Amino acid sequence: MSIDLGNLLPIFSNNLLPIFLAAGAGYLLSRTLHVNPRGLAQVIFYILSPCLIFNLLVKNQLGNGEVFSIMLIASVFILIMGALTWMMGKALRLPRSQMAAVLLGSMFMNAGNYGMPVALFAFGETALSYASLFFIADAVMAYSLGVLIASMGKANLRQAITNLFKIPTIYALILGMVFMQTGWQTPTYVQRTIDLLGDASIPAMLVLLGLQFHQADWRGKLKPLALASGMRLVISPLLLLLLAPIFGLSGIARQASVLQAGMPTAVLTTTLAAEFDSEPSLVAATVFITTLLSPLTLTPLLAYLGA
Repeated sequence: MSIDLGNLLPIFSNNLLPIFLAAGAGYLLSRTLHVNPRGLAQVIFYILSPCLIFNLLVKNQLGNGEVFSIMLIASVFILIMGALTWMMGKALRLPRSQMAAVLLGSMFMNAGNYGMPVALFAFGETALSYASLFFIADAVMAYSLGVLIASMGKANLRQAITNLFKIPTIYALILGMVFMQTGWQTPTYVQRTIDLLGDASIPAMLVLLGLQFHQADWRGKLKPLALASGMRLVISPLLLLLLAPIFGLSGIARQASVLQAGMPTAVLTTTLAAEFDSEPSLVAATVFITTLLSPLTLTPLLAYLGA
């Protein structure tokens, strides 16, 4: 599949620019009013994200086989990315806290507030369904394995495992899976509350993305920052392109999954790093740099995928 160079600017303006404009509003808010992003991050972490995860599961129109297949592929892909990054970090002799930050930055992608809108803009509603499954798998891995990684930057394994039980998204995932399998329905007033909060999560995450940009600090951290950024923006989509035929990914499922794999570092990693004191400034810098550079990699990737 070839890339039409003349189509790159429309691809960027139609699919990526709206994301940057929304995040830019958050950045301007931080610059002018000096808003602390931690409060909004906690609202997203403890309320909005669990509602979004629950809704994405119970309202997904794909069959159970496709649901579990995409989530399995995404999970295996994230684990392979973690293994590759860990080997590179060991070769560079990164200290424990920086290793944890680099793993967070390279393994977990902004599949929600960045990836899902782009998938919808580029490939339509069906692609959004596949992209949402990739996001769910990414979020589950981030809120489980990511919590372990962030915790182990400072804490021991037992403390890291204990931290998992403090994550509301885990309980939202379990409930969503139960409701999906049983066909249960929530009462109307409960579902409308969940809808309101879940629908607010993606815009809130975009604003948070802009707020976090203002706190990015990469001074003296060029080596781990370059490793995390290179793994996230370059190696990650290439890896999934290689894995796609092995897992039988094709058509819209392949387009959505490879696009998600090429997304910049997830904003929620900054929340995890801050919550567990795992080089939060380095993680914020990784989010900032990968997001800033992402049009240079995502625009040709979208063209290659046929946007």
